[in-house]
Parts: sequence; C-alpha cells; structure tokens
Amino acid sequence: MTGPATIVWDDALAAYDFGRGHPLAPIRVQLAMMLAADLGLVHRENVSVVSPDEIDEDLLLKVHEAAFVDAVKQASVDPDYVNVARGLGTSDVPVFSGMHEAARAVCGATLAATRAVFERRSLHAVNLAGGLHHSMPGAASGFCVYNDIAVSIRYLLDHGVERVAYIDVDVHHGDGVQAAFWNDPRVLTISLHESGRSLFPGTGFASEIGGPDAQGFAVNVALPPGTGDNDWLRAFHGVVPQLLEDFAPEILFTQQGCDSHSLDPLAHLELSVDGQRETYALLHALAHQFADGRWIAVGGGGYSWVDVVPRAWSHLIGEVVGAPVDPATAVPQTWQDLVGARLAVQAPIVMTDGVMPSVRLWERGYDPANPLDAAVLRTREAVYPWHGLAADPYHGF
Repeated sequence: MTGPATIVWDDALAAYDFGRGHPLAPIRVQLAMMLAADLGLVHRENVSVVSPDEIDEDLLLKVHEAAFVDAVKQASVDPDYVNVARGLGTSDVPVFSGMHEAARAVCGATLAATRAVFERRSLHAVNLAGGLHHSMPGAASGFCVYNDIAVSIRYLLDHGVERVAYIDVDVHHGDGVQAAFWNDPRVLTISLHESGRSLFPGTGFASEIGGPDAQGFAVNVALPPGTGDNDWLRAFHGVVPQLLEDFAPEILFTQQGCDSHSLDPLAHLELSVDGQRETYALLHALAHQFADGRWIAVGGGGYSWVDVVPRAWSHLIGEVVGAPVDPATAVPQTWQDLVGARLAVQAPIVMTDGVMPSVRLWERGYDPANPLDAAVLRTREAVYPWHGLAADPYHGF
C-alpha cells in the first residue's frame, strides 16, 4: 500500500500560538515532525514535503461568516480584543497578534494536503498542524479559530467530489465539521469520542444523525470514560467499516487527535500509543479498501507534548508514507537529547507503551448491559436504518 505521499510542514505554522501555558502549544507539532524526521520518515524517495497553499478568502467565506472573519482580523491587531459571542478573547481562544494570518495558514496547510490527493499527485497526505475541528461558522471554539477541515472538504465538493467520508478519532466530538455538513449527504461524518456527558463540547450523541436532507450521514459514537484500546477498537469495528462500504467514498479524510491517550491531561479515555497506532493502520487499510487509497489526514488534539504526541503522530506519518514504525523501535538519541535540552524532561525511549491491543469483533456477539456495547448499539440503531443496514443482526453471546 505504498505510493507517493505528501507531508505539509513549514516552521511558520508554529505562529498558531495562544501563548505560554496554553495546552495547544506549537511545540507538540514541532517535536512530532522532528521525531518523524529522526526516524527517517520524512526524507524518503516517495515523499514530498510542501509548504501551505495560499487561501483565497472566498473559500474561507464559504465556511465562515464574514462578520466572524472580520472579528478575527480585528483580534489580530488588538491584544485587548474580546468578543465572547464570536469565541474570541476567552481562556480557550485567547487572542494573539497575527491570529487571522496564522489560522489562515493552518487552513492553507490542510488545503495543500487536500489538493495533493485530489490532483492525484499523492495517494496519501498529512498535515499535523491541522485538525481544528471545533470551529463553527460564526465563532471560534475549543482552541480552534478557522475550521481547516471544513474549508478543505468544501474545496473538494466545489471541485466535483461527490462523496467524502470524514472520520474523527479525537477524544473530543468533531462538532464543527459535523455542523458544517449537517445537511449535506455528500459528506459522511463519523466521530468516535468520549461522551459529551463528561467532556467538552458536550455534544456528539447517537441521536445526532444529520439534517432533514442528510439523515444518517452524521454518525456519533459516544464512548464511556475509561474506554481503553480493546473497547475503542471494538467500537470502531462495530460502526466504521460497514458505513464506509455502504457510502463508497471517493476520498477518506481523517482527524487524528491523540488526546484519547491515558496520559492526556484534558480527557478520560485510556488508549495507549499502541492502540492509536492500530487505529492509523486501520484507517490506512480502509482508505485502500473503500476510497481507492485516497487519504488525507490531519492532526488535532493531544496535550501530552512529549510522551504521547510525537510518538503517536510519528506512527501516523509512518502509515501515510508507507513505512510503518515497528513499535519496538528505539526513540533516536538525537531526539531524546533535543527534548532534554529544550524542555528539561526525560523523553520516552521506545516507540511503544508495551501494549498489544486485541479486539473482540462485534460480529461475534454483544452484551447490551455493557456500557461500551450499549453505546455502539445506540449508534447503529440511530443511523443504520438510513443506509439500509441491519442495526442488530446478532443475538448476544
């Protein structure tokens, strides 16, 4: 499954920076890119490293309200600007100089990845700096100013793509992307996340299935707090492959937030780097099975800057470029030394958490009294009938 791949990166993307003490620090992406490079994943014969595209403001305005864009521009030049109605100047989205330009550059980076796949210059493409999935048409939210994912999917639709499947594995519900395509059956949005009953943004329940013209095209699996590798993978297998087979996407677009890890300070799932690695391999395989191999991946959340994000996203890059990283691989000493020098902390020494995930497939039966199985069943019952699929074809253990 190796083919031409594109990695989008430019040091200027680090300008998307809410300042000291904010969880979404650019160093987490910088460290991930450095580790991937030290592992030999970036400068390969089949890989192109490209800079962000320029974003036409007309494209930005197809996703965001003009008044919101104007507010972001004002915030970019006024450090005291506060507009709570537009989500600006809050603790989640503090304003900073050049905010508009930095957020637009993130959109441009995801667009560069998108165009590489759309124009068939690459089979797969990744932008770790992207994945700002909470941004709404008229407001910033959850560390997200402009919605780079929605902008790029809109680009695909405007250029004739008829079916885009979007899969979001961030621990938080992909509410902004869902909202952008709520009533558009050309976009299938699937989000697997910690339940909104215990985590921001408080949405993403199985009953959220899309607008009147797109019933069943918004899919949400709200996972119980404490869900670990095996149950997460069980939920994924219980929903995603069947819907992708039915939808037959032309392109697979995925958001790869790694804040589902047990060490993440902002959430309550219990995945390992090994479980996340398995997720990337599954998505890669599904892209080839159902989307002719065309796969666009972006980053997202992840707030364990050293122990989790760089290793998880290096595994992601390994999948994207067709060179999966053996979990037993030692973390390069050069990167360990860099972490020690810059952050004065001990870096992980191996690319695994020492876990071997396994999954009990849904097809082997389910237990409706089990919270995880009940969550999967609620999703299947809510959306499968809209696709002519049987929500409950099995009869327990």
